[in-house]
Amino acid sequence: MPESNTRVAIVTGAARGIGAATAKRLASDGLAVAVVDLDEKQCADTVSAIEAEGGRALAVGADVSDSAQVDAAVERVAAELGAPLVLVNNAGVLRDNLLFKMTDDDWDTVMDVHLRGSFLMSRAAQKYMTEAGWGRIVNLSSTSALGNRGQANYSTAKAGLQGFTKTLAIELGKFGVTANAIAPGFIATDMTKATADRVGVSFEDFTKAAVAQIPVARAGAPEDIANAVSFFVGEQAGFVSGQVLYVAGGPRA
Repeated sequence: MPESNTRVAIVTGAARGIGAATAKRLASDGLAVAVVDLDEKQCADTVSAIEAEGGRALAVGADVSDSAQVDAAVERVAAELGAPLVLVNNAGVLRDNLLFKMTDDDWDTVMDVHLRGSFLMSRAAQKYMTEAGWGRIVNLSSTSALGNRGQANYSTAKAGLQGFTKTLAIELGKFGVTANAIAPGFIATDMTKATADRVGVSFEDFTKAAVAQIPVARAGAPEDIANAVSFFVGEQAGFVSGQVLYVAGGPRA
């Protein structure tokens, strides 16, 4: 049975990387966390890490681009953990290519996961937030929203999430719900390693090249993003809504 005195968060794409770090941080902040990813079994490590620290977590498998799966997942979270009042839309994929090489599927897959997924998750979760008169939605954008070679699909999706965020803030504000976005710069994750592999560069060299362009002279860590999510989710951020926070070690990186 859900514990009514504990706020519940849903973090998508939480099996690893930024999502896993965010789920763990929110658990350490005292929230019960639904760890959502495409493969429920892949969520086990994140759930175990949270439970090892005395937190409450639930592994949930769902394709965030599938309306029926999203609705079922959110309903399950509500039944087993409690009404979800925090949503972090982090699930994402890469299908990088130059425009003339980019396939229809490359475009559609990225749009479906990032944009459609965030829309479906937000639509399903907002009813619990509006009923409670309190809620937090945090969407993961990217510095790629400003444009990035080989990422016409990803850049468009991440820019779209910023407009989506601002509209949610306008529509949901009167119900006590805030919506904000975080735009990470270079973060050392499996996803960025996959990009290095794709372009045929060692991850060490890929990271060095990225760091050379970052004013604070280091790569970002998943925990850097988790810290920003923690701020937006907290009570102290109740007057901050519709904002895009670039967490990139500089103005853009």
